[in-house]
Amino acid sequence: MTDGARPGPTLHFIVPGPLEQRTGGYLYDARRVHGLRARGWAVTLHNLGGRFPAGDDEARASLEAALASIGDGERVVIDGLAMSCLPKSLQPHADRLKLIGLVHHPLADETGLSAAELKHFEESERAALSSCDGVLVTSGYTARRLQDFGVSEERVRAIPPGTEPAPPASGPPGGTPPLFLCVATVTQRKGHDVMVEALHRIRDLDWTCVCAGSLDRDDAWVAGVRATVSELGLEDRIDFVGEHDAPSLEEWYRTASAFVLASHYEGYGMALAEALARGLPIVSTTGGAIPFTVPADAGMLVEPGDVEALADALRRMLEPAVRDGLAAAALSHGRALPDWDASVDAFGAAILELT
Repeated sequence: MTDGARPGPTLHFIVPGPLEQRTGGYLYDARRVHGLRARGWAVTLHNLGGRFPAGDDEARASLEAALASIGDGERVVIDGLAMSCLPKSLQPHADRLKLIGLVHHPLADETGLSAAELKHFEESERAALSSCDGVLVTSGYTARRLQDFGVSEERVRAIPPGTEPAPPASGPPGGTPPLFLCVATVTQRKGHDVMVEALHRIRDLDWTCVCAGSLDRDDAWVAGVRATVSELGLEDRIDFVGEHDAPSLEEWYRTASAFVLASHYEGYGMALAEALARGLPIVSTTGGAIPFTVPADAGMLVEPGDVEALADALRRMLEPAVRDGLAAAALSHGRALPDWDASVDAFGAAILELT
């Protein structure tokens, strides 16, 4: 700090597990931590142990220890994955700390929940949010959704992720088939099973598909999806390449013909914005905030879980004229997306306003 310079704001940032995990939520959080530090904020990172969103004993003890270590009056941002399942751990600190929840999407909107799990998460999240001075979300859609959890409009700030500028995708090498790219962790919510079934319905056409994303979040689900690929005889056409760092992922974006994401729900959809930035036409769903992230002239959106409609959209996307028209619109919209600098600035301003 230079002579006479005033210290920046202080902030504690609580996340479940390592910050370096390559999912949209963790990438969003990491950009906030690093960006605020670059702007002079004193950000203390707390990485929690335990299982989330299960909220086991280790998770509870880890969160309670982190909160107890923070001095009175401090600002604290807590990722919703850690916060929403442990409301009783927040309540003793609600009056002495300035608690800000960071909700990527409500836990109750996760795919595949039983009726009992849904009820539990709705009640748990409502209780956790009631302890917060304010809430940060990644989209206007999620901001409106939180009204169902008793969060008033004035307590919420929607700060969408930033998007790095990128060169337009050039497509696969000449003489090779069109390439569908899916960038998503392989979990039930992301709808890989629906995408595989839809691709099977257009197996008469020439295409390949690369699925980039973590394969270790739900072993049973991943095994089931891969078994379906094998049963349908698509092993030589659909490739699960696992989690990739930014440079290698960039190569997949560069050589793709179109982007596909069959998610049942997204709180924003960072991979969709990345596809727009590269001028990739999109086939996705109307789940959650996706229609607010993907403009109507840049892609084709179908109801979540509708295999036939998704197959029809994928079939149309293989028509060069259709694909080229959507790609031009995607590139135009992609160039208008906010960058990370603007997003981090808005994030910091929102924290100060809410506290």
